[in-house]
Amino acid sequence: MLDTIGCALSGRSSPQVQGFEAALACIDPGSFSFPSGPGLSTSAAASLAAMASAWDEGCEGLPYAHGRPALALTGALVAIGVARRVSIGSVVESLVAGYEVGARAGGWLRIAPDMHVDGNWPAMGVAAGVCHLLELSPALRWNAVAMVACQLPASLYLPIRAGDDARNTYPAHAAMLGVQAAIASAAGISAPEQAITDYARHRAYPDGRAAPAHDRWFILESYLKAHAGVRHAHYGLEAALSIRNQLCAQTHSIRRVRLRVYPEATIYAGNRNPHAPITAQFSLSLGVAAGLRFGGMDPDLFRDERLSDPELRRLEQLIDIAAVPEWGEAQRRAAHLQVETSDGAVYDHSVDTLPGSPEQPLTAEQVVEKFLRYSASSLNRTSAERFCAAVLHGAEETDFASAWHALKT
Repeated sequence: MLDTIGCALSGRSSPQVQGFEAALACIDPGSFSFPSGPGLSTSAAASLAAMASAWDEGCEGLPYAHGRPALALTGALVAIGVARRVSIGSVVESLVAGYEVGARAGGWLRIAPDMHVDGNWPAMGVAAGVCHLLELSPALRWNAVAMVACQLPASLYLPIRAGDDARNTYPAHAAMLGVQAAIASAAGISAPEQAITDYARHRAYPDGRAAPAHDRWFILESYLKAHAGVRHAHYGLEAALSIRNQLCAQTHSIRRVRLRVYPEATIYAGNRNPHAPITAQFSLSLGVAAGLRFGGMDPDLFRDERLSDPELRRLEQLIDIAAVPEWGEAQRRAAHLQVETSDGAVYDHSVDTLPGSPEQPLTAEQVVEKFLRYSASSLNRTSAERFCAAVLHGAEETDFASAWHALKT
């Protein structure tokens, strides 16, 4: 929850999200507000938070679902949690409930090729999580999820490839759809019980996996990101960091770069010479170049002149990328990077796990440090640290609204 809120605060610093927030405040005002932001209704706040969370592609994910169950869910829970003055413990419980439903929906209702998940099954997790927060009965929770299944949209991958920001509206739509379904279910509006099965039969592309055990906790299999940008690019980026250290951060002697990576990465992050922020976020070559040049990818890479840095661009053009079919067949995620310099030296490094993965989880201190960096454009450090302490270490009975309002002081 803390990581996703930090990503939302970071995304709010982009001009497009600020414009969206201002427009929402004009047509859908209310009592909720983000730090230094205008008043928004609960649904408007949920929509904005979901969009902002995705903006820098720094948020969590779940390999099983091929998506991010917390992305649309967290903003909805924050907005409703503040409005209803529920406890931090209740918000966290609802996040877990919605995450598990979204995870299973993502694993079952696999999307078609060239589609994008963010506008699709995450809305089911939002409905389940919001229903939990509203303390609706199991029957009404199921009804809300079925209501979402009756109207799941088909969202395209196309905007990412084209360099457009439309994809960031997908989680905003998922948040609003899930909230609407929960409220409608509470009001007595019904949906057919077999809606999810019908959707799966006619619209999903299942991969043949058996249903997961009921006591399997997918939130424990999720990952947090040490870097912004799509996770597919982080394997090459991490390998680049090792080589950068060996070169003492001096990149001007680099003359050749070869990246070998699993096939799926080339499908979803194969953008070359990216100039739009969203295509840069989904670029293997830019990830490697940023690792070599800057030592990582942070949100500011996508919002200032660093994206057009001449040395970054030179390095990106040097990179030769090839997929390793055997890694795909073995479902292995890994990268091997080789860098040659003008004096004939060759540097190699391989990576098959990432910081933030279940095998190598970020510590609480690292999550807080990321939150502080990502929220710096919105918050003073004292407020940010106080909020982190309340979420991570405060009593579960603490009023979530009081913690949120302290964030803004």
